[in-house]
Amino acid sequence: MGFSEKEQQIIENTVRFVKDKLRGNEAGHDWWHVYRVWKTADYLAQKENVSPFTVSLGALLHDIADAKFNGGDEEAGPAIAREFLTKQKVEEEIIEKVIHIIRYVSFKNRGEAAGKITPELAVVQDADRLDAMGAIGIARTFNYGGFKNRPLYDPGIKPAVNQDKEAYKKSTAPTINHFYEKLLLLKDLMNTETGKTLAKHRHEYMLDFLDEFFKEWEGGF
Repeated sequence: MGFSEKEQQIIENTVRFVKDKLRGNEAGHDWWHVYRVWKTADYLAQKENVSPFTVSLGALLHDIADAKFNGGDEEAGPAIAREFLTKQKVEEEIIEKVIHIIRYVSFKNRGEAAGKITPELAVVQDADRLDAMGAIGIARTFNYGGFKNRPLYDPGIKPAVNQDKEAYKKSTAPTINHFYEKLLLLKDLMNTETGKTLAKHRHEYMLDFLDEFFKEWEGGF
């Protein structure tokens, strides 16, 4: 990845910090989610010629205090990340870029992020969205639905597409609805050319899954 010795040490310290902070988290938002986003973001950074150090820090810290697990506090993540990075003696310019990523990476904040997509945010956001797609995206979606005790599907509750931020945050809809309210929208929201290419296959995989799901819902014949 071409990191300096100091940068490599900071990355290693960040990995340990994040693992400790996210220990025991719901499986869709745990260390392994962060790990996958980190690895994908690194790949995208290389393909898109974006700073791998800033991207790695942003990817590792992007879910350090997800608002939905912290009483809706959207400043908890940026505050924790700033305190940690300051102790690591990371340059202020890089800290600001990482905080920017944490603030605007989420799907629910896409309206607020309009016009604020930096190269580093574009990469981490694409990596985070790719982890919400395909086989992993399906697994995470049903894991979270179970965690929140939501029904798999209710034909009487239609998906609410194009919800505003508050409606999206308050939604208690069946898990299948989430595909239409978020996951199937992600392909057209990708920022980078590499991300767009990767998203196509994962999008098609989800469509195939939904076809099979609805077929089996009616008995599989």
